[in-house]
Amino acid sequence: MPEKPSSSPAPRWTVRPGVRTWRCAPAPAEVRDFHSALPGYAPTPLTELPSLAAELGVGRVFVKDESCRLGLPAFKALGASWAVHRVLAERTAAGLGPGPVTLVTATDGNHGRAVARIARLHGQHAHVFVPRGVHPQAVAAIAGEAAAVTEVAGPYDEAVRRAAEAAVTPDTVLVQDSAWPGHERIPGWIVEGYSTLCAEIDEQLAARGVREGPDLVSVPVGVGSLAQAVVTHYRSRDRGRAPALLSVEPETAACVLASLVHGEAVSVATGETTMAGLNCGTPSSLAWPILYGGLDAAVAVPDSAGARAAARFAALGVSSGPCGAAALAGLHAALTGAGADERRAALGLDATSVVVLLSTEGTSANPHRTAG
Repeated sequence: MPEKPSSSPAPRWTVRPGVRTWRCAPAPAEVRDFHSALPGYAPTPLTELPSLAAELGVGRVFVKDESCRLGLPAFKALGASWAVHRVLAERTAAGLGPGPVTLVTATDGNHGRAVARIARLHGQHAHVFVPRGVHPQAVAAIAGEAAAVTEVAGPYDEAVRRAAEAAVTPDTVLVQDSAWPGHERIPGWIVEGYSTLCAEIDEQLAARGVREGPDLVSVPVGVGSLAQAVVTHYRSRDRGRAPALLSVEPETAACVLASLVHGEAVSVATGETTMAGLNCGTPSSLAWPILYGGLDAAVAVPDSAGARAAARFAALGVSSGPCGAAALAGLHAALTGAGADERRAALGLDATSVVVLLSTEGTSANPHRTAG
């Protein structure tokens, strides 16, 4: 991280006062029980990083390390496993049997691999559409899960369109994490699956003496499904403090930030970024109302900031790819540089505040990294 952050320019940022009083319904409690019963389930680590807290002028900093979740290097298996469980249960209840069925999805890497892994474990098939910009090693990892892979020359939104077109026969199911009108039930299940991550954080913080919960959570954002789960968790609680919630996106794909500024969901043109899993141009229609209701602030960061954050995590013993490290890059952008005092005040942070960073992937999830 820069030695003199005060010299950094102000980031692309927006803040929305008063949203911490907004409330929504919670995720179903049975999701955590489902995950707890899966073979190989264990809570991922919540690691305290005192040196970061000192650097950033807050009380305590924790990172939720999703570099190994159910045998995969990212958090996505939580959503895929719950959604596929619900899909197969519904098909059985409808008399369609457990399969064979082909689970179809588009991905920037981690979600597609998770769907392919869960499909293989259930004896099903998977067909994954991959947009341009995804590293060949990430594509190979999806194929290594016995999935059929179709590489698309266009951006993520084009891959999503192609996947939807391929999932129209009775023996196919679209398991897409992004939602749009007419495709919201399965993305809703995926979001529910992510709630386990938040429940773990509550328990892990309480074990460290933080029983009221964090003061700030920083979450990387692509289409917004994980952020939807985070907002749902913290804005449905009837106890503890209501934390500030900060979304972080690449400068080249800041669709949630743009939507918050406009007051309605908008699409943005995307460019190349090392934060491949966040390279999405349109917020999920299911996520958007929740994000608009409960996100305190959004910030966009360049690839160079993500690379520096990943290197900082590595120096502290945390395996984090560019997407996961975006949580730290966004926090650093918010709390340092020109206008930092105003941004810190808007987030309600001081020298005693507790911050949680969601590092959503390990280094092996996204091998395409460049020095910042």
